[in-house]
Amino acid sequence: MNEQSIQKQYNQIVSLLEDKRLKEALVQLDAFLYNSNDWTLRNRLEQIQTSYQYMLQYMKLGMKDPERHKLYRQLLADTWEIADQTRILLLDEISTHYYHSLRRNPNQLPKAYDLSAQQRILEGFSDEMAVSQLANYQGLDAILKRHEETHQVMFLTTWSNNNWTLEEFAQAEDMLRSETLPINDLCLFVSAVTLSLMECFDERKINWLLDGLRHTHPQINQRALVGLVITLHLYPTRITLYPELEARISLFREDPDFSKQVNRVYIQLLRSQETEKIDKKMREEIIPEMMRNVNIMRNMKFGFEETDENDRNPDWEQAFEQSGLGDKIREMNDLQLEGADVYMSTFAQLKGYPFFREPHNWFYPFDRMHSSIIHQVGLNQTSESSVLSIILQSGFFCNSDKYSFCFTIAQLPQGQRDMMLSQMTPQDQSDFMEEKNSASLKQYAERPDVISNQYIHDLYRFFKLSQRRNEFHNIFQEEIALHRNPVLKELLSAPELLVAVADFHFRKEHPAEALELYRILIDRKQANADIFQKTGFCLQKEKRYQEAVDAYLKADMLKPDHLWTLRHLATCYRQMKNFDAALEYYHRVETIQPENHNVLFYTASCLAEQKRYEDALQYFFKLDFLENNCMKAWRGIGWCSFVSGKHEQAMKYYDKLLASKPLATDYLNAGHVAWVLGNIEKAAGLYGKAMAESGSKDAFLEIFDRDRNSLLKQGIAAEEIPLMLDMIE
Repeated sequence: MNEQSIQKQYNQIVSLLEDKRLKEALVQLDAFLYNSNDWTLRNRLEQIQTSYQYMLQYMKLGMKDPERHKLYRQLLADTWEIADQTRILLLDEISTHYYHSLRRNPNQLPKAYDLSAQQRILEGFSDEMAVSQLANYQGLDAILKRHEETHQVMFLTTWSNNNWTLEEFAQAEDMLRSETLPINDLCLFVSAVTLSLMECFDERKINWLLDGLRHTHPQINQRALVGLVITLHLYPTRITLYPELEARISLFREDPDFSKQVNRVYIQLLRSQETEKIDKKMREEIIPEMMRNVNIMRNMKFGFEETDENDRNPDWEQAFEQSGLGDKIREMNDLQLEGADVYMSTFAQLKGYPFFREPHNWFYPFDRMHSSIIHQVGLNQTSESSVLSIILQSGFFCNSDKYSFCFTIAQLPQGQRDMMLSQMTPQDQSDFMEEKNSASLKQYAERPDVISNQYIHDLYRFFKLSQRRNEFHNIFQEEIALHRNPVLKELLSAPELLVAVADFHFRKEHPAEALELYRILIDRKQANADIFQKTGFCLQKEKRYQEAVDAYLKADMLKPDHLWTLRHLATCYRQMKNFDAALEYYHRVETIQPENHNVLFYTASCLAEQKRYEDALQYFFKLDFLENNCMKAWRGIGWCSFVSGKHEQAMKYYDKLLASKPLATDYLNAGHVAWVLGNIEKAAGLYGKAMAESGSKDAFLEIFDRDRNSLLKQGIAAEEIPLMLDMIE
């Protein structure tokens, strides 16, 4: 068997279990397990088959069993676990993935020892460092090597352990309770547990993450929270087979703060899925705009100058805004403030350092005392390193980006390093180094929402950029819909939580996703006028105009005569070609905004569609009066004048269009007018230009044929049309 066939057979068994087709799943699992030599699993499967057979026989005989449903759920869970273990064992024999390679050859690790031994070594690190510091860091390299080697072993053995024993679970609980285990090491352990769960479901590891939620340190409880949310996303129906797990999670429903935290992580995960769009915007729009306007940036002063001699030239501000750079920078700031990953494009190319070849280093919190940093930056706390230290303590960069930043700075010659820092004025540096500012940066970095967001950025980078990224399940590439999750559905059911997720999708222009959530709120009678407006807008984006109208009408009932609602009702009716209704709403808007250019144009267009050309002309003339060089008004006047027989007036406005920036239809319509006026040569010439602008004769004939009836009504003989078409060159 190869990897593909193993995965295919496993997926078939899982599909049967999800559909509660246990008998068929057992038959397929028996065949799947035939390829494995694990007799323990085979014995477990035989016991399940026997138990299920007896259960069906008793049921057939009409015997009542109050424990039947509980037993059935247990048999499903056990069957699924055996399928998991079989899949992993079969892949262990042939897969080249690092996960299976570690399981196949555990001697790849420097030294194999259990969690308790690892914990003792890691707990002694702080004391060893204190002694080394007193001795002017004597023996530091050996201490760091032992510590980092241990947390590497801890990560890899935990990650590759697909099923904790009771003893291992107890040892993991001891690590969670330890008061001397370094927080960074425990953070790494949480990540190892999460990645292990992504490889294989394990009830004990999920229980451990639930315990981790109660840890007092936000770095731990937030990593545990993210890990739990990811696990519940991956195994939505699986958890329901474990009553104790389900009960533990349901207890959190009584804690509204926990629901808000889960919802916040949900939105942060969704926001990370926008990273590629942001990355593209940064590379193609914002950064090139900055590069084009580098002289403006250089002239702008961002210090705290007080004297008149140092004040900024207002021309620079004007140039800054006119260049469009101001809008780009504000857009980037807005994205950063909402927690978007704006640094991916900057740091994506800086993950090639040796440090990132090891999977565990992507998840280790930034530590100035990591050997990789010490070897690159050193231990001396110079003014430069103090400034860098404050930057690196802030919550603006995720951990892996902080490592990249340090490695990159270390590669620069001293002169370039000095030049980077010289971009900050002395006043900037002084202000930046003030205790209150450095303290506020640190406080920001310690906020739970910042910690979880930056950790998700670390995960995103690992799944996107690591050398072994193709070996991992990248959740950021799939739909994340936790509000549908059977376990989290009730937890996230509060209206304000659903609105937060729906509004996120709405802002990011995901109409289908937003609509689903707004519909849930409407069905639960939790909708207000704003929600009906947004529902209508999503439906309008999906071109479901009648449904959009229904939503807008409800919004209009709750918030009467709201300008936005009236305009969108008019638009939907116009798209549905219900011009009477569209005009009703355009007229209502007109009473509020009598000089709204768009409303005037679309009112005229609806009148023209109803062949009320004189009325339409009044609106087009008004628009032309209000707006200089309004080409869309000229087009409307030209066409309405033509079809209503005012040919000289029509030609006047088409001449104005042809002198500006004409479209293919402008040449076409001008040709119509010239022909009706008897200027056949001019008409043929204009048709020729229309054909050239159309790109092909077929395209030209298609738009020409739409106007054939209008030409006939203006007195052009049907027999002359093919002759005119043959004149066109």
